[in-house]
Amino acid sequence: MAKVVGISGFENSIPFKKKHWPGLEEREYRISQGHDSAAVLVVDGKIVAGAAEERFCRKKHTGDFPIGAIRYCLETAGLKPADIDEISHGFDYSPYKAAFKLDPTSAEQYREVFSREKLLSQVNQHLPGFPADKVHHVNHHLSHAASAYYTSGWDECLVVILDGMGEVHAVTVYHAHDNKIDKLAEITAQDSIGILYSTLTLHLGFDFNSDEYKIMGLAPYGDPARYQHFFEQAVELLDNGLIKIPLLRLNNERLDRETYGATRRYLEEHLIPARVPDSDTSDDHRDVAAALQECLDKVMLHICGHFGRKTGLRKLAMAGGVALNCTANGRLLQSGLFDDIYVQPAAGDDGSALGAALWSASRNGDVKNVRMPVPFLGPGHSQAEIDKALADTGSRIEVTRFPNLEQTCAEAAKLIKAGRVLGWYRGRMEFGPRALGHRSILADPGHPEMRDRINAMVKMREAFRPFAPAVSLEQVQDWFEVPKGLELPYMIMTADVRPEHRAALPAITHVNGSARVQTINKKDNPEFHALVQAVGNVTGREMVLNTSFNVKGQPIVNTPREAIDTFLGTGIEFLFLENTLVRRAGQK
Repeated sequence: MAKVVGISGFENSIPFKKKHWPGLEEREYRISQGHDSAAVLVVDGKIVAGAAEERFCRKKHTGDFPIGAIRYCLETAGLKPADIDEISHGFDYSPYKAAFKLDPTSAEQYREVFSREKLLSQVNQHLPGFPADKVHHVNHHLSHAASAYYTSGWDECLVVILDGMGEVHAVTVYHAHDNKIDKLAEITAQDSIGILYSTLTLHLGFDFNSDEYKIMGLAPYGDPARYQHFFEQAVELLDNGLIKIPLLRLNNERLDRETYGATRRYLEEHLIPARVPDSDTSDDHRDVAAALQECLDKVMLHICGHFGRKTGLRKLAMAGGVALNCTANGRLLQSGLFDDIYVQPAAGDDGSALGAALWSASRNGDVKNVRMPVPFLGPGHSQAEIDKALADTGSRIEVTRFPNLEQTCAEAAKLIKAGRVLGWYRGRMEFGPRALGHRSILADPGHPEMRDRINAMVKMREAFRPFAPAVSLEQVQDWFEVPKGLELPYMIMTADVRPEHRAALPAITHVNGSARVQTINKKDNPEFHALVQAVGNVTGREMVLNTSFNVKGQPIVNTPREAIDTFLGTGIEFLFLENTLVRRAGQK
């Protein structure tokens, strides 16, 4: 019974950059590799546990060695470090060692950040005595591809990986079949649509490698036509299904390569001036975001469509950070190029830990390729831990206990109908960036002021950003323009709200009529399904507004104590911890 731990992240990436390039903007240090470190445990080919390190150390997007996540994974399975057969890291820089030796700074970067020796020293520091011959490296895009293929449930499919960059590549296309993942084509980072999107995210005043989803949320407010010509020239679609981005090839100086300085100066001169962070967004910013998103949509249709036609494959699996772009995924789904599309829900670099573990396990013929259920792979907390957290909070709260899930859901549904904002915390935490009903903030999507209220009081975030609807699988086609029974369990694709319901669903309908839909299936999300059914009983709609249980800049809550502290520190009105209702002392 093989026990494999997959990990991701480069602990020393940002410290190295700060040491060699002091005085950059804080946001520019995120132009680096190895964020979102995580650990995933695969035992006998099955995924047992997985979590991002940020949920333990509470540093959002941290790349630190994921010892908190590793310990959690081992505890869940009752294992000790000595029981692990293999640790697999979702990067392998060894083929590029010679290129890094071409100048002293790069050579030092290889040694201090990317080398096997550095990883082994970190493993030894946190897991003393762990044998070096049990530590392996898996190419980054191959890790992503394994994470998509081995959780798709398909024997054969096209796999497309799109991100900022792996070791040196930005896009890799594979034909996956019979436990094999064969490479068909690749695009290097100098033509990376992910890096272009991130560089424009930075230019528009947001954070590189972190805030790209805000551009996706801003885009529907703009008119893509104004800057369409700029992006048509910036990104060349080639006949072989690949792309070329001359704009990213301007960075010849070392500092420019570290900051995409020449590209950003070009944007300043030929597009629009850079936006100052936290300043108001203008029509210019909205129109650039719209044109950029349209450009990404076209690129994804171009690459996936070309290789779909070339191979004749009608099933597409995707991963990599760019595959978290719900709008582009929705366009692909609507295009009819594929019969079915699967996006691995932890598509970012935390998911490369999952892929590294699955790839290593698959080499022993161990992996059972089944469709990933909703990824509740993180920590769950016992009633005793919840009771302790409640007791520690003392007289600041009042508590009501319900005997079972049914009564809990009935009470929560009444509060939702009354226009209240709830924290909903139960079961094991989700793996990946989205809260899917275990660490969620919930409200009624039919209240017109709800989006602004939650943005201002709870999430402390930009007003233009939409919230997602979570809807029962039985009712999804009634409210959204999707085929009956289409499962969208990971909140990773947009669909159009039916025109006749848009006015009645203001809190989840984006300005362009779309919504980032999550379907809830009784089979793999039973408790959340029970809740939306209870909501349906009182509102006529088996649907809630669902957003992640955190505030701006904070990772999603992990422990009951974090849930209580976040509840008390925000405008969330009621908190459900399993079958316990928490409210502020003196509150009706």
